[in-house]
Amino acid sequence: MKSFLLAAALSFVAVLSIAQNWKPAGDKIKTAWAEKIDPNNPLPDYPRPQLVRDQWQNLNGAWDYAILPKGSNEPSAFEGRILVPYAIESSLSGVQKMVGDKNELWYHRSFNVPATWKNKAVILHFGAVDWKADIWINDIKVGAHQGGYTPFSFDITPFILKDKAQKLVVKVWDPTDQGFQPRGKQVNLPKGIWYTSVTGIWQTVWLEPVEASHVSALKTVPNIDGGNIAVLASTSGTSANDLIEVKVMDNGKVIGTGKAVVGQEVTVAVPNAKLWSPESPFLYDMEVSILHNGAATDKLKSYVGMRKISTQKDANGIHRMQLNNKDYFQFGPLDQGWWPDGLYTAPTDEALLYDIKKTKDFGFNMIRKHVKVEPARWYYHCDREGILVWQDMPSGDANPKWQTRNYFNGQELQRSKMSEQNFIQEWKEIMDLTYSNPSVVVTVPFNEAWGQFKTPEIIEWTKNYNPSRLVNPASGGNHYDVGDMIDIHNYPEPVMGLFDSKRVNVLGEYGGIGLVKDNHVWENNRNWGYVQYKTSEEATKAYVDLTEKLKKLIPFGYSAAVYTQTTDVESEINGIMTYDRKVVKLNEAQIRKANLEVIATLKK
Repeated sequence: MKSFLLAAALSFVAVLSIAQNWKPAGDKIKTAWAEKIDPNNPLPDYPRPQLVRDQWQNLNGAWDYAILPKGSNEPSAFEGRILVPYAIESSLSGVQKMVGDKNELWYHRSFNVPATWKNKAVILHFGAVDWKADIWINDIKVGAHQGGYTPFSFDITPFILKDKAQKLVVKVWDPTDQGFQPRGKQVNLPKGIWYTSVTGIWQTVWLEPVEASHVSALKTVPNIDGGNIAVLASTSGTSANDLIEVKVMDNGKVIGTGKAVVGQEVTVAVPNAKLWSPESPFLYDMEVSILHNGAATDKLKSYVGMRKISTQKDANGIHRMQLNNKDYFQFGPLDQGWWPDGLYTAPTDEALLYDIKKTKDFGFNMIRKHVKVEPARWYYHCDREGILVWQDMPSGDANPKWQTRNYFNGQELQRSKMSEQNFIQEWKEIMDLTYSNPSVVVTVPFNEAWGQFKTPEIIEWTKNYNPSRLVNPASGGNHYDVGDMIDIHNYPEPVMGLFDSKRVNVLGEYGGIGLVKDNHVWENNRNWGYVQYKTSEEATKAYVDLTEKLKKLIPFGYSAAVYTQTTDVESEINGIMTYDRKVVKLNEAQIRKANLEVIATLKK
């Protein structure tokens, strides 16, 4: 017991030390939320809103770190302290160092397991670590994970020491643009549309006590035509006779219940369903339990939105996207999800929510999450606020140098077998992450031919694995007669360079109106945009003019459009907002009016 108390005291002293000494590194611009970070408890919000249990422990905060040559042993001493979960290259980490493919990043911290968790299994969760992580508990390697964008976990119960502080060590290797892995816009030498690399832990690390038999994941699919939902629970430690029970509730009142044996889908009737949409983002509460001999051994909270995404020919024979069986024009910004202080990681949950709320304020009803994946809380906010999401697969491997207008069946990348397998695994995990979010309506495996390979096979696999979404096979890339839509890019003006009579037609990127706001730029003399203006008035007029051109194309075939982009990112200055989110660069009222008119065009 004395050693336990001593370890706890030392841990408390270390926490006080980081609170006193931590500060953002570097002199780049920062968001207003950077000042609101509590280094004792950064990102304290529950990290998994679709599978909620009451007890958990956040491991974010001050960790030890060291950068060593690849292949080195665990360091006997560490270089300093890093604020987790901000990537080491970020300002908010307090470090702001590059790692590179020749080195590995080591983390270390200790933690105590609460006495109230006695007789429970303890699960160690990582929100995301970029890219390859190895994990040790008390000097025993408990597992590894390869993939920079998705959560993973380990049952560490057998390795926990009684009445002692537990030692946690993480080793990370990330080759960035020297490897084949999905990496999005990360490069070692950022410029133009390419941004700073992100290495290591960049989402919340946390502990959770669970029963021996427990639910580990949920897949929920709404069926508005049939008036029900299907819920498939993945479990651990269950027996063949155990049951899964699902209750659906409206403001606390149970409106539907279903049961099935473990491993089978549970179907629950939802009579007279309130449909989810951007205009009315209603969510039903859901309670999921494991029943063993009639008694609940595990109980958790979740939610579901009743919505349907589909395509249908209109009266003119044009394929349209539909939401809840009605033609619905989807219009939103390209959202890169980068932050000047946290890079991949929003400084706070309030900041994470802010971009979504502003997107709705601007009159948009959709976001294209561009070659990046967000924490589960971001999709939760989209569900609650009511905005549609197109989810990109982060691009990676080599680029076959797609050329403008060379659209059909262009040269594809010949990936190695290892690269192909890794792509499938990471894409599967990304779809698993968002499988139950009503906001996510479109999946996008490829962008502009970058890393594009075996397109027909990948699209067929994607559609079969996740049939509840539409598939945009290659946004602006080499096009094949597969998937649910054809997507072209054109800057700056909207054009209809192609028309497909068998699929939905979308304008996956256009715009890129650039405007520099002094004192709100990443670099003073190296700013880039597709087109640039000197005043907000000029840039706003240009934006509205583009929407007028877009409106004229909608009757001829377009069912969606994506404007580039939500915010500036590093030296790319074509955002509606500055990178630090302190200035809305265009006239908000005017762009909102223009955007709502675009969306209404299909309803006329």
